Amino acid sequence: MSAHTARRRWRRPLLIAAVAASIAVPSVAVATDAPTSEPGARTAVQVLDDTYYKDAIGKTGPELKAALHTIISEQTKLSYDQVWDALRATDEDPNNSSNVILLYTGRSQSKTANGGDPDDWNREHVWAKSHGDFGTSTGPGTDVHHLRPTDVSVNSTRGSKDFDNGGEELGEAPGNFTDDDSFEPRDAVKGDVARMILYMAVRYDGEDGFADLEPNDEVSNGSAPNIGRLSVLKEWSAGDPPDDFEKRRNQVIFDDIQHNRNPFIDHPEWVGEIWK
Repeated sequence: MSAHTARRRWRRPLLIAAVAASIAVPSVAVATDAPTSEPGARTAVQVLDDTYYKDAIGKTGPELKAALHTIISEQTKLSYDQVWDALRATDEDPNNSSNVILLYTGRSQSKTANGGDPDDWNREHVWAKSHGDFGTSTGPGTDVHHLRPTDVSVNSTRGSKDFDNGGEELGEAPGNFTDDDSFEPRDAVKGDVARMILYMAVRYDGEDGFADLEPNDEVSNGSAPNIGRLSVLKEWSAGDPPDDFEKRRNQVIFDDIQHNRNPFIDHPEWVGEIWK
């Protein structure tokens, strides 16, 4: 394990540009706490609390986690081949419907430029599939809440490393850092990464023949069903709250693909309620 001698203190930038400011989403509006123009109207999140999350409201700690697990486990499952088309919808560039936005580089790239060449994009398992040895099996291996389009070579650099602050900056992807045992994504997606990891920990708890996935405060977790560093992931979630792109992505998955939600996008405060 490295000593992280190059560790940096992450500071949220003064301005993080929203990737998507206004996108029409099928079925219902993107969940937001912004007030509506009609007096007495309820926000989309409040509506979800009355419907989708009603069995979780008022709970904390393990009870909240258990309730959310039951809620989000009701989902449509995809094959690994179906993930390609799913990502073309979930990660569409709001300014160019022919492109997707790549997670670590932020680059807008053609939806059809996917494959195995170094500058293609491929399917990144944010919860590394070797951490719990679930591979690309239908279930955690195909859950698009944690699968994102990424540059092939940057994906290779991240590999199966845990997440933490520190390391050397990637020349191909400025703002991302890595060392022997960890990877630090660019500031604009730190919260996204954290909330994807924590979604996986709630969704997959040892049922259906898959491992019980849990974050911990370690790095170099290897093939254990754990990813760290939890304390850093909590900081990232608090410092980079959900933006319009992340909210839209959650809604598209709910409306059109898996029909379940990442609760930490709708309720970021639940991170601290579960992992104190």
